[in-house]
Amino acid sequence: MANENKRGFETQAIHAGQVPDPTELSRGYAVHRSSSFVFKNAQHAANLFGLKEFGNIYARLGNPTNAVLESRITALEGGAASVAAASGTAAIFNTIVTIARVGDEIVSASNLYGGTYTLFDAIFPDLGIATRFGDVRDPASFEKLINEKTRLLYLETIGNPALDVADIPAFAKIAQKHHIPLVVDNTFATPYLLRPIDLGANVVVNSLTKWIGGHGSAIGGIVTDGGNFDWSDPKFALFNKPDKNYHGLRWAIDLSPDLKKIAFALRNRTVPLRNIGACLSPDNAWIFLQGSESLSVRMPRHSENALAVAEHLAKHPKASWVRYPGLKSDPTYPIAKRLLTKGFGGMVVFGVKGGRPAGEKLIESLGLFSHLANVGDTKSLALHPASTSHSQLTEEQQKESGLTPDLVRLSIGLEDVQDIIGDLDQALAKI
Repeated sequence: MANENKRGFETQAIHAGQVPDPTELSRGYAVHRSSSFVFKNAQHAANLFGLKEFGNIYARLGNPTNAVLESRITALEGGAASVAAASGTAAIFNTIVTIARVGDEIVSASNLYGGTYTLFDAIFPDLGIATRFGDVRDPASFEKLINEKTRLLYLETIGNPALDVADIPAFAKIAQKHHIPLVVDNTFATPYLLRPIDLGANVVVNSLTKWIGGHGSAIGGIVTDGGNFDWSDPKFALFNKPDKNYHGLRWAIDLSPDLKKIAFALRNRTVPLRNIGACLSPDNAWIFLQGSESLSVRMPRHSENALAVAEHLAKHPKASWVRYPGLKSDPTYPIAKRLLTKGFGGMVVFGVKGGRPAGEKLIESLGLFSHLANVGDTKSLALHPASTSHSQLTEEQQKESGLTPDLVRLSIGLEDVQDIIGDLDQALAKI
C-alpha cells in the first residue's frame, strides 16, 4: 500500500496496516493467539534479536494482530512507529522509563487523569524520577520549571477532568528551545480531532480503551513515536550510553539512520515492554481494530451531542457552571477553536448547585447514563471524579488540577441527544 500515507483519515482508519492474507486470502484480519513464533533458522533468530530485521519473536514483544493495530494508529497519528501496551497507564509508564532514569525530572501539566497524576506524584519519585507540575493554561510556567535534569514535557490535549485545551504549538516551541521531547496524551481528542505530532509533539500516548475502541469492551494503550526528535544529546543517557538491557546498544549512536528515527519506539518495545511485560493481548488488539474503523464516524456525533448538552446545561438553573471546549464562554475556547477544527470532543463537566450531596443525588437519579469509571463509550456515562477516579489526590491537588467537589463528569454517547438531555433534566429535577 505505497500510497497509504496520502490517503484520507477515513480510508486509513479502515485500511492502514492491513492487506488480505496472502495465504488464506482472508479479507478480515486474524487473531493470532500464539505465545511465540517459529524461527526459520539460527541466523534468522539472531537477526531478529539483533534488530537486523523485523519479525515475530514472542507475544510479549508483539504479534501480527498487534502489528496491524500499531501500523494503523501510526498512520492516524502521523507518526513513524507505535508500540501497543496492556493499558493506557502501561503505555504512559513505559514512555517515561524509556526516556528518564534515576535523577531525571519531568515537567508536567497538573490537570491530569488521576492515575497519571499519582504515577507522576507518588510512584515515579520512589523510582528516583521527580515531577514538577505547571499550569497548562500558562506555557511560561512550564519553562520556569525546566532545568538541567528535565528530560521531557508532558501534557494532555484536553485535560481530565477540567477539559482545559493545551496550546500544543506553544509547548512545542518551549520543548524545542530546550531540546527536550514533548509527550502528549491525546486520548480525549483522538487523532481524528487533533494530531499533536503535526503541531510539534514528539511522542503521543492514547488510551485505546476510550474512543478509539469506542465501545467499552477492552482495555489497552498505545504510544506513537513521531520520529522527529534527535536523541543524540548526551543528556539522554539511556540513548547514548551502552544499554545493558540490550546488548550494550547505544540507541542514538549505533543504529542505522532509518532506525535512529524510531529509536524511542525501539527502546520502548525492547526494554520496558519486553522486560516488564505489560503487553496487549491479540484479542483486545482485534477489538480496537474494529473500533478504529468507525472512529471518524463516531467522533463528529460525540462532539455534536456534547456541544448540545453543554449549551443546555449552561442555561439550566441547577448548574452553577459548565466546562466544554466548544462553549464560547470556556476559558480555553480560543485555543480550542484554533486547534480543534473538526469538533470539541465528547466530554462535558459541570457543577451542580448544592455541592457534593447534590452531585451524588444527580448521578443516582440518572437512568440512561451509566454510572461508572470510564469515558469514550458509545453509551453516555457519568461520574463524580473527586470521590472516585481522582480520590487519591489531596484536596489541594484536586484544586490544582481544576477539580472541585461539585464537579460531575459526563462522557456523552451516541444516543438521541434529546434522550440524553431528557435524562439529565429528570435527574436534575430531583435535586
